[in-house]
Amino acid sequence: MFATRLLTLLLLLACGTTTQADERLFGIACRSVHLGYPAPEASAFYNRITPRQTAEGTYFMVCGWNKGYFGMQELADGKKVALFSVWDPGDQNDPKIVPEERQVQVLKQADDVRVKRFGGEGTGGQCFLDFDWKLDETYHFLVTSQPDGNRTAYAGYLWLGGDQGWKHLVTFSTISGGQPLKGLYSFVEDFRRNKVSTTKTRTAEFGVGWVRTLDGDWQPLRSARFTGDSNPATNIDGGLLGQRFFLSTGGSITSDHGTLREVYSLPEEVRPVLPSILDGAPSADTLK
Repeated sequence: MFATRLLTLLLLLACGTTTQADERLFGIACRSVHLGYPAPEASAFYNRITPRQTAEGTYFMVCGWNKGYFGMQELADGKKVALFSVWDPGDQNDPKIVPEERQVQVLKQADDVRVKRFGGEGTGGQCFLDFDWKLDETYHFLVTSQPDGNRTAYAGYLWLGGDQGWKHLVTFSTISGGQPLKGLYSFVEDFRRNKVSTTKTRTAEFGVGWVRTLDGDWQPLRSARFTGDSNPATNIDGGLLGQRFFLSTGGSITSDHGTLREVYSLPEEVRPVLPSILDGAPSADTLK
């Protein structure tokens, strides 16, 4: 169950421990690797990614939090998309059994995106945008949150540059207890899982990310914890590379830079500058 795996992932990122090895995953899929970012509760989470190596069935997840995730995928047929997902409350996998009042609600939706319900790995709402991203180019993602009683509205934005600026893909509302953004992370995943996929390398650089605190101040994400899922494969790497964080898995990768469960931080002398694209970034007021 994905909801269970999500809870496990959040515990991994918080505690820096790995679960017991699951031999069923070995040789079938590349090991999923993650970066967990220590951060205060926030109204906005910005992160950037530069993909370096990819393969069919790759998810480069850029902005994740405890209620959803946002990133970009290369599908099994090579088609590329941006994907924003938010979960219903609960640990169910059949979307048909979730009462309407407990489902993710669509508050806003761009004309050129596809929105649908999902199940099988938890249940919730997801939004797809055809997005032909390229290797060695940098892409910018932004998630905002606005608590509304027992729910929170989470909005996903993708930077398109030029006159287009920040593209608002969708705003989903879910039962959250009125939580803002928390439990921030990124990951690289192989969802092809056909054995051959383990021979192909997936690598990306992330950050430096930023959060807008509940007081309205922007703060850089200077640290990240490198973790992996329960797949016992050892051909993974991650941590700090120059002034950015990175993740790599599959193929001939070796752990040349990163040690699992280690927290990597920018040197004290590095002072990240707030990206200019966050000047006037979309507000958390997504309900109006």
